[in-house]
Order: sequence, then C-alpha cells, then structure tokens
Amino acid sequence: MKYFIITFGCQMQKSDSERWESFLEKKGYKKTQKIEEADFILVNMCSVRQSAVDRVYGLVPKFKKLKQKKKNLKIALTGCILEKDKRKFQEIFDYILKKEDLFKYPLKLNSKIAFIPISNGCNNFCAYCVVPFTRGPLKCRSHKEIIKEVKEAIKKGCKEIWLLGQNVNDYTSPCDPSIKFPELLKMVNDIPGKFKIRFTSPHPKNFSDKLIKVIKEGEKIEKYINLPVQSGDDEILKKMGRNYTVKEYKNLIKKLKKAIPDIKISTDVIVGFPGETKKHFQNTVKLFKWAKFDSAYIAKYSPRPGTRAFKMKDDVSWEEKKQRERILREIIEKNKKGLAKASP
Repeated sequence: MKYFIITFGCQMQKSDSERWESFLEKKGYKKTQKIEEADFILVNMCSVRQSAVDRVYGLVPKFKKLKQKKKNLKIALTGCILEKDKRKFQEIFDYILKKEDLFKYPLKLNSKIAFIPISNGCNNFCAYCVVPFTRGPLKCRSHKEIIKEVKEAIKKGCKEIWLLGQNVNDYTSPCDPSIKFPELLKMVNDIPGKFKIRFTSPHPKNFSDKLIKVIKEGEKIEKYINLPVQSGDDEILKKMGRNYTVKEYKNLIKKLKKAIPDIKISTDVIVGFPGETKKHFQNTVKLFKWAKFDSAYIAKYSPRPGTRAFKMKDDVSWEEKKQRERILREIIEKNKKGLAKASP
C-alpha cells in the first residue's frame, strides 16, 4: 500500500505532514512520489485563508478521475480546518482525520531542514485569525523533548533548524517555568554541530530585550526575523486585537537594528481589513517606506467564520484589496533594488 501527502499552509503544516508520514509508515504504508500510484491520499489543509480552502476544492476534479481509475483509493483530509469547512468537505473526502497528538510520532526528515514545533495553538484571538479555533489554546512542549528532537535532526545531517509556533516567542517550558523562549533558543544554539537556527513567527508584544540579546550573541542563529505587523495604523491594529501600537512596533525595529546592524527583517500584513479606509492604508504605506522590509507576505483580507472580524462588514472591494497589495509589493521591490545598489 502506497501513500501520497498534499500539504497546504505554513511550516507548521509541513512539520505535521512529516509526522503523518511516520504514522502511515508505522501502519505499513510506503511513500510514493506519484499521486497516481497512491492507495491512500492525505490532504493536510489550512482554513486560515479562503484562498487555501479554494485550492483544496480545486483538487476535487483530479480526485474524481483518480477514483475512477482506482476504485479502492481512499482520500482523507486533515489539518487546521474550521467546523464550517469540515461540514462542506465531508461529502468530498472518505475520511476527515482528527489532529491527534502528532508529537508521539517522530519527524520524518525529507531534507536538510528540520521543522520543529515548540508549541501548538494560540491564546491571542486576533480578530481575523482561526488558529485558536482550529488548533486550540497555546500548549507548549517540554524543552527536553524539543532539545532531543533537535539533536536527532543534527545527528541525521540537518543543516537548518526551524523552531515553530503560532506565537513562537510566547513559550514557557511545562516542566520548568524558568525556561522561556530566549532560554530555549540559547539551549538550541549551544548544541554542538554545524547548523543554522531560524524561528517563526514571533509576536511583537512578546519580543523582549533578552531575546534580542540571545539572537545577537547566538553564532548559529540567523540574523533574520519575520516580524508580523498586520497593519501600519493604530485604529486598525486595535480592531485586529494586536495589542501594540505602530510606535511600539517601530521602537522594536529600532532596537533590533541597533543591536544587530546587519539584521534582515520581513513582515506579514493584511490589506483591506474591515473598516480600513484609504487614510488607514496610507499609514501602512508610510510604515513600509520607513521600515525598508527585506520582504513581506501580503494577504488580502478574507472573512473566516467564527472569528470576531467575521461579524464586521467586509467593506473593502476585492479590486481595492488587490490595488493595495500591488502598492506594498512595489515598495518592497524598490527596497530590494535600493539594497542591491548599496551593496559593494
């Protein structure tokens, strides 16, 4: 029996898929690189954005053709799935698998990069985000378990370790409350071996001076931070429930650049959030020009059932959202060209 996994979403989804591989192989399945050869197909999806849900629907015609050719083919769905989406997908998939405790199964390393979750879920309840509903409240893993997995990955030849969490720097070891994210990051940095460390995604409100110091001093820690801002306007940030101001965010960037002059900073931003006027958006434009981000993930707002924002009026047209996305992308491209010219 052969299996094939299709993964949508963030690095956390990729990590989950690697553990699903271990689970399936323990059950006697063998991995295939060709979907046509599979007896079991697992789609690991993400309900965080409507576009991701639409991509899963886009696979349905292909699945129907595969089932016509192979009558015994079974197709299952798992991942960060909203209840509303689950109900819709029940008619399409043979099984909808619960997101059980995947940490019972080892990572099946498929490259020189190891994605290692340090926590799961989130307590922030940002107005637009489904993570607390799909993954549940924040649950941190034991630092001993994390260190053990990192050591095993290094032993197997991994050259890059990604520490993952929906709010990665809101970490406290359940077996030792004195070990927060800075302490954990330093412990990983101190593991012998030649490898690099990255982490994602930190929340600005949890980014301490101690964490900046650890990043600066850690020789294995990449001097790159993805620091989601989501909006450059205080009124919109408040509606989103982000719990920081633009001034506080800018002060954090100043601290990072002062402590680590060669640091690269990327960000995440949402355009067209309910109530975002052109004036609000211009404040995001100003922030992008000031911050000179190295890159940015720009999402066009899409309403997600169950979130606070779902009850708000989605009053920015799709065309306007696309236009705002284009404007921010152009700023990022100009930043890149400017950096390239400045390089020797």
